[in-house]
Amino acid sequence: MTSPLLVTGANGRLGRSLARAVAGRRPLRALVRSERAAATLRALPEPTRPEVVCVDWSDADALARAGAGCEDWIHLVGILKETRSSRYEDAHERPAAALARAAEKAGARRIVAVSILGAAPSAANACLASKGRADAILLGGAVAATVLRVPMVLGPDELAAAALRARATGPFAFLVRGGATLEQPIDARDLVRALELALAAPVERSALDLAGPESLSQRELVMRVARLLGGHPRVVPLPLAAVSALAWCFERLSAEPPLTRAMLGVLEHDDRIDPGPAASRLGLALTPLEATLRFSFPAEAA
Repeated sequence: MTSPLLVTGANGRLGRSLARAVAGRRPLRALVRSERAAATLRALPEPTRPEVVCVDWSDADALARAGAGCEDWIHLVGILKETRSSRYEDAHERPAAALARAAEKAGARRIVAVSILGAAPSAANACLASKGRADAILLGGAVAATVLRVPMVLGPDELAAAALRARATGPFAFLVRGGATLEQPIDARDLVRALELALAAPVERSALDLAGPESLSQRELVMRVARLLGGHPRVVPLPLAAVSALAWCFERLSAEPPLTRAMLGVLEHDDRIDPGPAASRLGLALTPLEATLRFSFPAEAA
C-alpha cells in the first residue's frame, strides 16, 4: 500500500491544487497550524479531502508523530510579508529546522520544498535571505531534500493572477518603475506536476531554479493580460524610492502593513533564468506563457 504523502501548509492554494492532483491515487496527510486552516481542508469534497492534522511548525516531536508512516514529505510553509506577529525566522528557519529533525525521527525518505527564486543566505533582501537559510537547513539535514525555487505562480485562483487582472482591466495600471521588473511566471499546473515528478525522481539532495519558459517585463505582462481581457490600461510609473518610503511608513504605523520593504524587494526582483536544466532534470514539459495566460484569465470571466 502506498504510504500517505505528508504536506505542510496544505491549506494554501498550492496545497489544495496538489490535493486535487493526487486524489484517488495516493492518501494525503495535510499538516496545518490552526483549526481555521484545518476547516478549509475538511470542507473539501471527497475524494479530494485529506487527513488533516494541526501542529506547531516549531515542534519537531509533534511533526514526527504527525509524519509517522509517511515516506515522502512536501514542505509549503513560508511567508512573503513579515509583520509584528509573523516573523520570517518563525515562518522559515525554525519550521525548516524542526521539519528536518522530524523527518529523520519519523524515518522519512525525502523532503521536497518550495522556495522563492532568488532565495540565498547571502541575499540582501530579508525575505530571500531567510528563505535561503531555511533551504540550506533542509538541504543539510539527514533526510535528502529537493528544493524548487520558483517565481510568480499563475493560475485562475492565484493571488498574482488577481493582481494582474485588476491592473489589466482598470483605467490605470500603477507600476513601480513603470513595470520594468522582469517576470518569469510559472503555470500553477506545472508547479504541481514538478512536485509530483520530484517525488518520483531518484532520491538526492538538489536545489533547482524553475520558472516558466518566457521572461518579460511586468509592463508587457500586464499588457498581454489586457489584450486577452479587452482592457486598455494607461501605465502610471511609480518611483521605487517613493514606494519604498511608503512601505517604511506602513511598517512603522501598522502591525499588519499592506506592504513592507522586504516584500517590495521580492516583488521587484528580476526573474530571468534558463529553466531548461531544472525542467529536463525533472522530466517536465513547461507550458508556454500564452497558454498559461489563457488558463489563468479565461475571457468569459473578464
